Amino acid sequence: MTTTSRRPLDGIRVIEMGQLLAGPFAGCMLAYFGAEVIKIEPPKTGDPIRGWRVVEEGTSLWWRSLGRNKKSVTLDLKQDAGRKLAKQLIDGADVVIENFRPGVMEDWGLGPADCKEKNPGLVYARISGYGQDGPYANKPGFASVCEGISGFRYVNGFPGDAPVRPNLSIGDTIAGIHAALGITLALLERERSEEHTGQVIDVALYEAMFNLMEAVVPEYDGAGVVRQASGTTVTGIVPTNTYRCRNGKYVVIGGNGDSIFQRLMQIAGHPEMATDPRMANNAGRVAHEKIIDQALADWCARHDSEDILALLEQARVPGGPIYNVEDMVADPHFNARGLFEQVEINGKPLKIPAILPKLERTPGRTDWPGAAVGSHTDHVLRDLLQLEEADIQALRAGGII
Repeated sequence: MTTTSRRPLDGIRVIEMGQLLAGPFAGCMLAYFGAEVIKIEPPKTGDPIRGWRVVEEGTSLWWRSLGRNKKSVTLDLKQDAGRKLAKQLIDGADVVIENFRPGVMEDWGLGPADCKEKNPGLVYARISGYGQDGPYANKPGFASVCEGISGFRYVNGFPGDAPVRPNLSIGDTIAGIHAALGITLALLERERSEEHTGQVIDVALYEAMFNLMEAVVPEYDGAGVVRQASGTTVTGIVPTNTYRCRNGKYVVIGGNGDSIFQRLMQIAGHPEMATDPRMANNAGRVAHEKIIDQALADWCARHDSEDILALLEQARVPGGPIYNVEDMVADPHFNARGLFEQVEINGKPLKIPAILPKLERTPGRTDWPGAAVGSHTDHVLRDLLQLEEADIQALRAGGII
Protein backbone atom coordinates (compact mmCIF):
# COMPACT_ATOMS: atom_id res chain seq x y z
CA MET A 1 0.00 0.00 0.00
CA THR A 2 1.25 3.48 -0.86
CA THR A 3 2.33 5.73 1.99
CA THR A 4 0.75 9.19 1.92
CA SER A 5 1.94 12.49 3.37
CA ARG A 6 -1.34 12.72 5.27
CA ARG A 7 -1.30 11.79 8.95
CA PRO A 8 -4.15 10.57 11.20
CA LEU A 9 -4.33 13.71 13.36
CA ASP A 10 -3.91 16.34 10.64
CA GLY A 11 -6.20 19.28 11.41
CA ILE A 12 -6.40 18.58 15.16
CA ARG A 13 -5.17 21.47 17.30
CA VAL A 14 -3.77 20.66 20.74
CA ILE A 15 -2.86 23.10 23.51
CA GLU A 16 -0.22 21.50 25.72
CA MET A 17 -0.07 23.05 29.19
CA GLY A 18 2.26 21.50 31.71
CA GLN A 19 5.86 20.51 31.90
CA LEU A 20 8.41 17.78 32.45
CA LEU A 21 7.38 14.47 31.02
CA ALA A 22 3.90 12.93 31.18
CA GLY A 23 1.93 15.69 29.44
CA PRO A 24 4.72 16.61 27.04
CA PHE A 25 5.17 12.97 26.01
CA ALA A 26 1.47 12.70 25.18
CA GLY A 27 1.80 15.92 23.17
CA CYS A 28 4.88 14.55 21.40
CA MET A 29 2.96 11.47 20.27
CA LEU A 30 0.06 13.53 18.95
CA ALA A 31 2.37 15.95 17.14
CA TYR A 32 4.26 13.09 15.53
CA PHE A 33 1.02 11.83 14.01
CA GLY A 34 0.00 15.18 12.60
CA ALA A 35 -1.66 17.24 15.33
CA GLU A 36 -0.77 20.93 15.58
CA VAL A 37 0.56 21.03 19.13
CA ILE A 38 0.98 24.47 20.66
CA LYS A 39 3.07 24.13 23.81
CA ILE A 40 2.62 26.90 26.36
CA GLU A 41 5.78 27.50 28.37
CA PRO A 42 6.91 30.05 30.97
CA PRO A 43 8.73 33.01 29.41
CA LYS A 44 12.54 32.78 29.25
CA THR A 45 12.99 29.47 31.10
CA GLY A 46 10.53 27.21 29.27
CA ASP A 47 9.96 23.59 30.21
CA PRO A 48 12.53 22.41 32.81
CA ILE A 49 13.42 19.41 30.63
CA ARG A 50 15.18 21.88 28.34
CA GLY A 51 17.94 21.90 30.96
CA TRP A 52 17.91 18.29 32.19
CA ARG A 53 20.58 15.65 31.74
CA VAL A 54 22.93 16.04 28.77
CA VAL A 55 22.93 19.69 27.66
CA GLU A 56 24.51 20.87 24.40
CA GLU A 57 24.66 24.57 23.52
CA GLY A 58 22.24 25.48 26.30
CA THR A 59 19.52 22.93 25.53
CA SER A 60 19.18 19.30 26.57
CA LEU A 61 19.38 16.67 23.87
CA TRP A 62 16.27 15.12 25.42
CA TRP A 63 14.27 18.23 24.54
CA ARG A 64 15.16 17.87 20.86
CA SER A 65 13.22 14.60 20.90
CA LEU A 66 10.43 15.43 23.35
CA GLY A 67 9.73 18.86 21.86
CA ARG A 68 9.64 17.73 18.22
CA ASN A 69 6.91 19.11 15.95
CA LYS A 70 5.62 21.44 18.69
CA LYS A 71 5.09 25.17 18.42
CA SER A 72 6.57 26.85 21.48
CA VAL A 73 4.54 29.79 22.78
CA THR A 74 5.55 31.59 25.97
CA LEU A 75 2.81 32.88 28.28
CA ASP A 76 3.03 33.89 31.91
CA LEU A 77 0.03 32.04 33.31
CA LYS A 78 0.49 33.72 36.68
CA GLN A 79 -0.73 36.96 35.14
CA ASP A 80 -4.28 37.68 34.04
CA ALA A 81 -3.18 38.71 30.56
CA GLY A 82 -1.32 35.44 30.06
CA ARG A 83 -4.30 33.38 31.17
CA LYS A 84 -6.60 35.40 28.91
CA LEU A 85 -4.46 34.59 25.89
CA ALA A 86 -4.33 30.92 26.90
CA LYS A 87 -8.12 30.87 27.12
CA GLN A 88 -8.37 32.33 23.64
CA LEU A 89 -6.10 29.62 22.28
CA ILE A 90 -8.15 26.94 24.04
CA ASP A 91 -11.37 28.36 22.57
CA GLY A 92 -10.06 27.45 19.11
CA ALA A 93 -8.57 24.06 20.01
CA ASP A 94 -9.69 20.46 19.81
CA VAL A 95 -7.64 19.19 22.74
CA VAL A 96 -6.06 20.47 25.94
CA ILE A 97 -3.37 18.48 27.75
CA GLU A 98 -2.48 19.61 31.27
CA ASN A 99 -0.48 17.97 34.02
CA PHE A 100 -0.60 20.52 36.81
CA ARG A 101 -1.62 19.70 40.37
CA PRO A 102 -5.41 19.16 40.55
CA GLY A 103 -7.20 22.49 41.03
CA VAL A 104 -4.54 24.72 39.47
CA MET A 105 -6.32 25.06 36.14
CA GLU A 106 -9.59 25.86 37.94
CA ASP A 107 -7.83 28.53 40.01
CA TRP A 108 -6.68 30.08 36.74
CA GLY A 109 -10.15 29.99 35.22
CA LEU A 110 -8.97 27.41 32.71
CA GLY A 111 -10.63 24.26 34.04
CA PRO A 112 -12.88 22.06 31.91
CA ALA A 113 -16.09 23.82 32.93
CA ASP A 114 -14.56 27.22 32.08
CA CYS A 115 -13.36 26.07 28.68
CA LYS A 116 -16.42 24.13 27.57
CA GLU A 117 -18.67 27.18 27.72
CA LYS A 118 -17.30 28.45 24.41
CA ASN A 119 -15.86 25.17 23.17
CA PRO A 120 -18.20 22.24 23.97
CA GLY A 121 -16.29 19.96 21.60
CA LEU A 122 -13.07 20.29 23.59
CA VAL A 123 -11.33 17.10 24.65
CA TYR A 124 -9.63 17.91 27.96
CA ALA A 125 -6.89 15.53 29.10
CA ARG A 126 -5.69 15.83 32.70
CA ILE A 127 -2.61 14.02 33.98
CA SER A 128 -1.69 13.95 37.67
CA GLY A 129 -0.12 11.64 40.19
CA TYR A 130 -3.30 10.30 41.79
CA GLY A 131 -6.18 11.56 39.64
CA GLN A 132 -8.56 14.48 39.98
CA ASP A 133 -10.53 13.10 42.94
CA GLY A 134 -10.14 10.72 45.86
CA PRO A 135 -8.30 11.18 49.17
CA TYR A 136 -4.84 11.34 47.54
CA ALA A 137 -5.72 13.76 44.74
CA ASN A 138 -3.76 16.68 46.18
CA LYS A 139 -0.63 14.71 47.07
CA PRO A 140 2.51 15.45 45.03
CA GLY A 141 2.72 12.68 42.47
CA PHE A 142 6.12 12.23 40.88
CA ALA A 143 6.65 9.11 38.76
CA SER A 144 9.00 7.49 41.27
CA VAL A 145 6.42 7.70 44.05
CA CYS A 146 3.52 6.63 41.85
CA GLU A 147 5.43 3.62 40.53
CA GLY A 148 5.80 2.54 44.14
CA ILE A 149 2.18 2.84 45.23
CA SER A 150 0.94 1.27 41.98
CA GLY A 151 2.43 -2.08 42.95
CA PHE A 152 4.87 -1.98 40.05
CA ARG A 153 8.00 -1.39 42.11
CA TYR A 154 7.14 -4.15 44.59
CA VAL A 155 7.63 -6.90 42.02
CA ASN A 156 10.92 -5.48 40.69
CA GLY A 157 14.28 -6.54 42.07
CA PHE A 158 15.61 -9.54 43.94
CA PRO A 159 13.95 -11.21 46.95
CA GLY A 160 15.17 -9.67 50.19
CA ASP A 161 16.61 -6.55 48.53
CA ALA A 162 15.13 -3.08 48.20
CA PRO A 163 12.76 -2.79 45.21
CA VAL A 164 14.50 -1.31 42.18
CA ARG A 165 13.49 1.02 39.39
CA PRO A 166 14.58 1.08 35.78
CA ASN A 167 16.82 4.06 35.03
CA LEU A 168 13.95 5.77 33.23
CA SER A 169 10.90 7.85 34.20
CA ILE A 170 8.67 5.01 33.11
CA GLY A 171 5.64 6.14 35.13
CA ASP A 172 5.55 9.45 33.26
CA THR A 173 5.96 7.87 29.85
CA ILE A 174 3.33 5.18 30.45
CA ALA A 175 0.92 7.85 31.72
CA GLY A 176 1.63 9.91 28.60
CA ILE A 177 0.81 6.94 26.38
CA HIS A 178 -2.46 6.41 28.29
CA ALA A 179 -3.30 10.09 27.81
CA ALA A 180 -2.61 9.92 24.07
CA LEU A 181 -4.80 6.81 23.82
CA GLY A 182 -7.58 8.48 25.81
CA ILE A 183 -7.43 11.57 23.61
CA THR A 184 -7.68 9.60 20.38
CA LEU A 185 -10.59 7.56 21.79
CA ALA A 186 -12.39 10.75 22.84
CA LEU A 187 -11.81 12.35 19.43
CA LEU A 188 -13.22 9.25 17.73
CA GLU A 189 -16.28 9.30 20.00
CA ARG A 190 -16.76 13.03 19.35
CA GLU A 191 -16.68 12.41 15.62
CA ARG A 192 -19.30 9.69 15.88
CA SER A 193 -21.67 11.40 18.32
CA GLU A 194 -24.53 13.60 17.15
CA GLU A 195 -23.77 16.21 19.80
CA HIS A 196 -20.09 16.44 18.74
CA THR A 197 -19.13 17.17 22.34
CA GLY A 198 -15.81 16.50 24.00
CA GLN A 199 -15.09 14.96 27.37
CA VAL A 200 -12.57 15.00 30.20
CA ILE A 201 -9.85 12.34 30.36
CA ASP A 202 -8.48 11.74 33.84
CA VAL A 203 -5.09 9.99 33.77
CA ALA A 204 -3.29 9.19 37.03
CA LEU A 205 0.35 8.11 36.95
CA TYR A 206 -0.18 5.42 39.57
CA GLU A 207 -3.19 4.06 37.65
CA ALA A 208 -1.27 3.96 34.38
CA MET A 209 1.32 1.76 36.10
CA PHE A 210 -1.43 -0.24 37.86
CA ASN A 211 -2.72 -1.03 34.37
CA LEU A 212 0.46 -3.06 33.74
CA MET A 213 -0.02 -5.41 36.67
CA GLU A 214 -1.40 -8.38 34.74
CA ALA A 215 -2.88 -11.07 37.04
CA VAL A 216 -1.67 -9.63 40.35
CA VAL A 217 -5.16 -8.62 41.55
CA PRO A 218 -7.17 -11.73 40.62
CA GLU A 219 -4.41 -14.01 41.92
CA TYR A 220 -4.56 -12.24 45.27
CA ASP A 221 -8.35 -12.06 45.45
CA GLY A 222 -8.95 -15.57 44.17
CA ALA A 223 -6.05 -17.43 45.80
CA GLY A 224 -4.51 -15.09 48.38
CA VAL A 225 -1.23 -14.98 46.45
CA VAL A 226 0.91 -11.84 46.78
CA ARG A 227 3.33 -11.80 43.88
CA GLN A 228 6.89 -11.09 44.99
CA ALA A 229 10.03 -9.85 43.30
CA SER A 230 11.80 -12.61 41.42
CA GLY A 231 15.04 -11.11 40.13
CA THR A 232 15.61 -11.88 36.47
CA THR A 233 12.83 -14.47 36.26
CA VAL A 234 9.04 -14.23 36.00
CA THR A 235 7.06 -16.00 38.69
CA GLY A 236 5.26 -19.10 37.46
CA ILE A 237 6.84 -19.29 33.99
CA VAL A 238 9.88 -21.54 33.44
CA PRO A 239 12.37 -21.21 31.90
CA THR A 240 12.61 -17.50 31.21
CA ASN A 241 15.72 -15.90 32.60
CA THR A 242 18.91 -13.96 31.95
CA TYR A 243 22.21 -15.83 31.90
CA ARG A 244 25.84 -14.72 31.97
CA CYS A 245 28.04 -16.14 29.20
CA ARG A 246 31.75 -16.94 29.13
CA ASN A 247 32.63 -13.57 27.56
CA GLY A 248 30.85 -11.66 30.35
CA LYS A 249 27.82 -10.72 28.26
CA TYR A 250 24.25 -11.64 29.15
CA VAL A 251 21.60 -13.37 27.09
CA VAL A 252 17.88 -13.70 27.67
CA ILE A 253 16.33 -17.11 27.01
CA GLY A 254 12.59 -17.69 26.82
CA GLY A 255 12.16 -21.45 26.65
CA ASN A 256 8.80 -21.76 28.37
CA GLY A 257 6.79 -23.36 25.55
CA ASP A 258 6.52 -27.14 25.85
CA SER A 259 8.11 -27.99 22.49
CA ILE A 260 10.51 -25.06 22.77
CA PHE A 261 11.73 -26.38 26.11
CA GLN A 262 12.50 -29.74 24.54
CA ARG A 263 14.58 -28.17 21.78
CA LEU A 264 16.34 -25.91 24.26
CA MET A 265 17.43 -28.68 26.56
CA GLN A 266 18.64 -30.78 23.61
CA ILE A 267 21.05 -28.05 22.45
CA ALA A 268 22.02 -27.30 26.07
CA GLY A 269 23.28 -30.86 26.42
CA HIS A 270 20.46 -32.20 28.61
CA PRO A 271 18.40 -34.57 26.46
CA GLU A 272 17.23 -36.36 29.61
CA MET A 273 15.50 -33.16 30.79
CA ALA A 274 14.00 -32.61 27.34
CA THR A 275 12.19 -35.93 27.58
CA ASP A 276 11.51 -35.96 31.33
CA PRO A 277 7.70 -36.25 31.76
CA ARG A 278 7.94 -34.28 34.99
CA MET A 279 9.02 -31.24 32.95
CA ALA A 280 6.69 -31.75 29.99
CA ASN A 281 4.49 -28.79 30.91
CA ASN A 282 4.93 -25.44 32.62
CA ALA A 283 3.57 -26.57 35.99
CA GLY A 284 6.16 -29.33 36.13
CA ARG A 285 8.94 -27.01 35.06
CA VAL A 286 7.98 -24.53 37.77
CA ALA A 287 8.37 -27.33 40.32
CA HIS A 288 11.86 -28.04 38.96
CA GLU A 289 12.86 -24.43 38.28
CA LYS A 290 16.15 -24.53 40.21
CA ILE A 291 17.41 -27.60 38.37
CA ILE A 292 16.50 -26.20 34.95
CA ASP A 293 17.94 -22.76 35.65
CA GLN A 294 21.22 -24.20 36.95
CA ALA A 295 21.60 -26.36 33.85
CA LEU A 296 21.07 -23.37 31.56
CA ALA A 297 23.36 -21.14 33.63
CA ASP A 298 26.16 -23.74 33.43
CA TRP A 299 25.65 -24.12 29.68
CA CYS A 300 25.86 -20.37 29.04
CA ALA A 301 28.90 -20.00 31.30
CA ARG A 302 30.82 -22.44 29.07
CA HIS A 303 30.17 -20.50 25.83
CA ASP A 304 30.42 -16.96 24.48
CA SER A 305 27.15 -15.09 23.99
CA GLU A 306 27.43 -15.14 20.17
CA ASP A 307 27.67 -18.93 20.17
CA ILE A 308 24.73 -19.32 22.54
CA LEU A 309 22.57 -17.01 20.44
CA ALA A 310 23.49 -18.82 17.24
CA LEU A 311 22.51 -22.18 18.74
CA LEU A 312 19.22 -20.76 20.03
CA GLU A 313 18.38 -19.36 16.61
CA GLN A 314 19.15 -22.66 14.89
CA ALA A 315 16.86 -24.47 17.33
CA ARG A 316 14.13 -21.81 17.03
CA VAL A 317 14.30 -20.95 20.71
CA PRO A 318 13.55 -17.31 21.60
CA GLY A 319 16.72 -15.65 22.84
CA GLY A 320 18.52 -12.38 22.57
CA PRO A 321 21.25 -10.14 23.94
CA ILE A 322 20.97 -7.41 26.55
CA TYR A 323 21.53 -4.22 24.54
CA ASN A 324 22.73 -0.80 25.57
CA VAL A 325 22.08 2.23 23.39
CA GLU A 326 25.35 1.80 21.50
CA ASP A 327 24.27 -1.69 20.53
CA MET A 328 20.85 -0.48 19.41
CA VAL A 329 22.21 2.28 17.18
CA ALA A 330 24.56 -0.17 15.47
CA ASP A 331 22.00 -2.93 15.02
CA PRO A 332 20.87 -3.53 11.41
CA HIS A 333 17.33 -4.55 12.40
CA PHE A 334 16.74 -1.39 14.42
CA ASN A 335 17.90 0.62 11.43
CA ALA A 336 15.92 -1.39 8.87
CA ARG A 337 12.79 -0.82 10.95
CA GLY A 338 13.34 2.93 10.98
CA LEU A 339 13.69 3.36 14.73
CA PHE A 340 16.02 6.35 14.37
CA GLU A 341 15.38 9.67 12.68
CA GLN A 342 18.01 12.29 12.00
CA VAL A 343 17.44 15.96 12.66
CA GLU A 344 19.77 18.91 12.40
CA ILE A 345 20.67 21.12 15.35
CA ASN A 346 22.69 24.23 14.54
CA GLY A 347 24.10 22.53 11.48
CA LYS A 348 24.97 19.26 13.25
CA PRO A 349 23.14 15.94 12.78
CA LEU A 350 21.43 14.32 15.76
CA LYS A 351 19.68 10.97 15.99
CA ILE A 352 16.39 10.86 17.87
CA PRO A 353 14.05 7.90 18.31
CA ALA A 354 11.05 7.42 16.07
CA ILE A 355 7.65 7.45 17.80
CA LEU A 356 5.62 4.26 17.58
CA PRO A 357 3.35 2.57 16.56
CA LYS A 358 4.16 2.17 12.88
CA LEU A 359 1.23 2.90 10.57
CA GLU A 360 1.30 1.41 7.09
CA ARG A 361 -0.47 4.13 5.09
CA THR A 362 -0.35 7.29 7.23
CA PRO A 363 2.81 7.03 9.36
CA GLY A 364 4.01 9.71 11.72
CA ARG A 365 7.19 11.67 11.20
CA THR A 366 9.46 14.30 12.71
CA ASP A 367 9.06 17.65 10.99
CA TRP A 368 11.44 19.58 13.23
CA PRO A 369 13.29 18.97 16.51
CA GLY A 370 12.38 20.67 19.77
CA ALA A 371 12.66 24.38 19.07
CA ALA A 372 13.90 27.33 21.13
CA VAL A 373 11.72 28.76 23.91
CA GLY A 374 8.99 30.96 22.47
CA SER A 375 10.12 30.54 18.88
CA HIS A 376 6.52 30.35 17.65
CA THR A 377 4.96 32.92 19.97
CA ASP A 378 4.68 35.78 17.49
CA HIS A 379 3.42 33.51 14.71
CA VAL A 380 0.69 31.95 16.87
CA LEU A 381 -0.49 35.22 18.41
CA ARG A 382 -0.52 36.94 15.05
CA ASP A 383 -2.07 34.20 12.91
CA LEU A 384 -4.36 32.44 15.37
CA LEU A 385 -5.42 35.27 17.67
CA GLN A 386 -5.12 38.07 15.10
CA LEU A 387 -3.06 40.31 17.38
CA GLU A 388 -1.39 43.38 15.94
CA GLU A 389 2.39 43.79 16.11
CA ALA A 390 2.03 46.63 18.62
CA ASP A 391 -0.03 44.38 20.91
CA ILE A 392 2.59 41.66 20.73
CA GLN A 393 5.37 44.09 21.57
CA ALA A 394 3.35 45.39 24.53
CA LEU A 395 2.90 41.84 25.83
CA ARG A 396 6.64 41.25 25.51
CA ALA A 397 7.45 44.49 27.31
CA GLY A 398 5.10 43.47 30.14
CA GLY A 399 6.76 40.07 30.54
CA ILE A 400 3.57 38.23 29.50
CA ILE A 401 5.40 36.55 26.63
